[in-house]
Amino acid sequence: MRFARPVGLLLSAAAVLLWAVGMTVWQPLTEPIGPWSERLPGNNAYWARDLRFVAIVAIVLGLLLAGRGQLRWSAPAVVLGGLWIAADVAIDRADPGGTGSTILLAVYGAAVLGVLAAVLSWRDRGRPPTTDRRVLTGTACVAGVLAVVAAGIESPTDREPELTPAAFATGVLLVALTVVVALAAAPARTRGRCLLAVGLGAVAIGGVALGRTVPPGPRILPMIALGGVLLTGVTLLAWDWPGGRPVWRRHALAGLAALVGPVSMLLVATVAMMVLLPVGATFTALAGNSPINSADSDLLLSLAGLLAGLGMALLLAWPTVDNRRR
Repeated sequence: MRFARPVGLLLSAAAVLLWAVGMTVWQPLTEPIGPWSERLPGNNAYWARDLRFVAIVAIVLGLLLAGRGQLRWSAPAVVLGGLWIAADVAIDRADPGGTGSTILLAVYGAAVLGVLAAVLSWRDRGRPPTTDRRVLTGTACVAGVLAVVAAGIESPTDREPELTPAAFATGVLLVALTVVVALAAAPARTRGRCLLAVGLGAVAIGGVALGRTVPPGPRILPMIALGGVLLTGVTLLAWDWPGGRPVWRRHALAGLAALVGPVSMLLVATVAMMVLLPVGATFTALAGNSPINSADSDLLLSLAGLLAGLGMALLLAWPTVDNRRR
């Protein structure tokens, strides 16, 4: 894909802006005032943190697209994501707010992204452009699952006026990453695949918008449908078409996995964090925020979505993909 690098960096930059807004505008909305136990937050209270963490993963995914899935880009991108999470916790503890802080964080974040991209681009000088299609297909799967998580995010009341725009913007960014990365993983950008990508993006964005109009309880059904459409679309875009057309039986099996797999994996990851590894409570304590009350659970849905996305990548990134260099 000729424009993989500029498009990937542009999407990463958009994720940096979302992260900065999430830290300085949305995060203060989720922090209760007062030390009293009856004021302790409940389930999904720190929805802004989950959206920020999803945005940080989107920064990494954009860099993977910019590097066409090659290891010399992938490894530094993952390291950057880990360091960015650590910086996020430290900044959250400082409780920044206001337009000035938003601009400052966005500028610093864009500068870090630009420096890393410049260094990696300089290291790529003189090397023929190659694409690791399996890595890009897996990247699209991770983005697709995280799009569903971001679009379906909830809060204890689900009445904050900023919640739906925040979830919608983050969901749309992840949808864009899913479609563009899947198209970059295709063996060839034919007219049919490009039209399919446009249609998939339009339907998925409509699904994100529709999901935000549904109350939290029934929202699970449109979110499952959104995940099924996105991940099945990933296979249609990224997998080989022997004889110039999709092998519909294989894509039907992939569609079934796309409907069942993300929900099952999200459930397993969520239960594991509730029972075995209280990651959310650890991040809450490190950031100096109020703990979730004992009747509820401090879940890190962004981490559960990342793990589910990696699981779907293992299922869908390997079949029927000829990973020859091009």
